[in-house]
Amino acid sequence: MHETEPSPPTTDALVARIAALESALAAERAAHAASRSQIEKLSEECDHLRASHERLRQDLELLRRRIFIAKAERIDSSQLELEFAQKLAALDELAGKIAQEHPDDATGTGAGSAGGSAGNDAKKRPKGRRDLSKAAIPEVRVEISDPVFDDLVRDGKAKRIGFEESYKLAWQRGGHRRLVIARVKYSAVDARGESTVETAPMPAETFPRSLAAPSLLAHIITEKHCQGLPLFRIEDRFDRDGTPVDRGTMCRWLEDAGATAGATVIAAAREEAMRTAFCLSTDATGVAVQPIPTADKKRQPCRRGHFFVQIADRDHVFFEYAPRETSAAVGEMFRGFSGYVQADAKSVFDVLFRAPEDAGSLGDEAVRIEVACWTHARRGIWEAAVALKSVVAREGLFRISRIYDLEDAWRDKSPDEIRRLRNSHSRPLVEAFFTWADAEHEKVADVRGPLRSAFGYIARQKEALMRFLEDGRLRLDNNHSERELRRIAVGRKAWLFVGSDDHATSAGHLFSLIASARLHRLDPEAYLRDLFRALGHWPRERYIELAPKYWLATRSALDPAQLAAEIGILTIPPARPTKQQQPSD
Repeated sequence: MHETEPSPPTTDALVARIAALESALAAERAAHAASRSQIEKLSEECDHLRASHERLRQDLELLRRRIFIAKAERIDSSQLELEFAQKLAALDELAGKIAQEHPDDATGTGAGSAGGSAGNDAKKRPKGRRDLSKAAIPEVRVEISDPVFDDLVRDGKAKRIGFEESYKLAWQRGGHRRLVIARVKYSAVDARGESTVETAPMPAETFPRSLAAPSLLAHIITEKHCQGLPLFRIEDRFDRDGTPVDRGTMCRWLEDAGATAGATVIAAAREEAMRTAFCLSTDATGVAVQPIPTADKKRQPCRRGHFFVQIADRDHVFFEYAPRETSAAVGEMFRGFSGYVQADAKSVFDVLFRAPEDAGSLGDEAVRIEVACWTHARRGIWEAAVALKSVVAREGLFRISRIYDLEDAWRDKSPDEIRRLRNSHSRPLVEAFFTWADAEHEKVADVRGPLRSAFGYIARQKEALMRFLEDGRLRLDNNHSERELRRIAVGRKAWLFVGSDDHATSAGHLFSLIASARLHRLDPEAYLRDLFRALGHWPRERYIELAPKYWLATRSALDPAQLAAEIGILTIPPARPTKQQQPSD
């Protein structure tokens, strides 16, 4: 019996099967597309994680170098010259192109060279003024007489009957000295025949009735603010020397000395600087400030204040304290000053360079011109070079080094000559650097990282970075401001904090005197000793003559014997011309 063959599928069945197959295919395609979308999403997330990992690695490398490795931004210049030999030839040719037209510029081609005991809360009763007559220390005696009674003694109308002695604590190299102030006592007979006893009056002093002589006060100030010693260490050393002075007393001495200097010499020097300075260089650093005790005496954290440094040309150095680092505080420090201001690109300094009619300006008519710092511009490139091993960043370091090499070649020349040489040789290099930096910035503008930050800073600061070409007196960088701030940065590691805003303000004035003294190659301790010796005698309108800038000339006009004495008369010489007394331009 023959099997019957299946009947062929009908058209409707074929259509239904094709539809089912197409539906299955569409589902497979949809699943495949979803898989591809998921793969692309995962790949994108993976790329994002890789980029985040790379940025974290770069940040870790920068932090590691900032914390554990020397902070000097050094680079092997000889290795850079080998690496960019062709670029070196091109840059030297660019910088020396005008030298061919002006053979006299010999330096144009010189760029190729390379508290109390615990549990003792009872308040101690005061014991009165210390009796220094029993102290086992060397003695210096100053006898003070009265010229009027001396004339009577010579005429036989009076006679000396002894001395009235008081004591101060002085300091000389090698240790403490007991300063005996012996005022002559006179016995005289008046017109009625009655005998009277008179004592020579006490001469003028900067700090009357203070136990500290000018020399001791100057020594304590330099020990703390110049050498960085906290007062408890000075107290311990004085105690071991047999002349104990508690830290609270020394703290009050320093605050009084700083406030006195700030109201006299510093105020006169600041007035001169704001009126006559060509350029003010500035920077800031933080300092811990001890909190004000509350009624419940709960422990509180220290507040953060700020010291600003201002360097007025090569004349004066000022340290100003501000409780907060704000534009308002910066504006008050520079109010009324017209001229160049060199600072970093911190936003608090932006208020200085706004036009008087702009909102948020200082409201004065002064015009301040911004000068940027090439060291800050270089820092971002250096960090990119060490963290990324970037050839582009290394080329940036190389280009900047050529500009610095030129500056070193003519450092000792006059400002007019420096300006001419800069425009002849440095300007082509600077303009070529910004053309190159703008092009490189376009390449990394959408990529987060050190390179974008570095080139972004350079692009924003271009005009201010080129400002040094305008005048030979302008500096290429603001390093001298950072060097001055090291006095505070190094000192605060030892004394940790200041006692209050008033103490910080006084400390700033003392830092100003020490920094200005060093600027003019004066021994800070000797200068402060002489300053406190003379300040009590000096006319108010002539305080500027006591500033470190003018002190050598002022000191030469004083009687050396009178100045050497810790106390006594001091003959004031005639006024000398100063920059402050000259008419402004």
